Amino acid sequence: MMQEREILTERTFPVPVHRLYTAWSDPDQLARWWGPAGFRNLFSEFDLRPGGYWRFIMSGPDGTDYRNESRFAEVVPDERIVFDHLSGHRFRASFEFLPRGEQTLLRWSMVFEEADEYERMKEFIIRANSENLDRLEAMLTSL
Repeated sequence: MMQEREILTERTFPVPVHRLYTAWSDPDQLARWWGPAGFRNLFSEFDLRPGGYWRFIMSGPDGTDYRNESRFAEVVPDERIVFDHLSGHRFRASFEFLPRGEQTLLRWSMVFEEADEYERMKEFIIRANSENLDRLEAMLTSL
């Protein structure tokens, strides 16, 4: 059920749950595909456990660097990852990995703290999330 200030992105991937979860939980794989088209990542910390931090710099195609800091709230292997994005746009991101036979439905929810921030960013984020998942799908099918 969607709520106010929520962006929900869903996509089914042609891989089993564990393979999709690994693309999120392995920082080497995650750094390869995370972010919109043309972005690159440099992770300085990736501590995938409740209370652990994910700190990185995302570099845009124009050379602009975006510092990101998030703190993991919940990690259930092969089921769910939840983190709070603490820098810049403040939101809670939840990723659910739902088995669909040999495929996996990814349900990605972002709930913003502030309604005005949600309204200002939602169109960009809907497009960026789709590009993000395009990159993930390309990586999964190339391996």
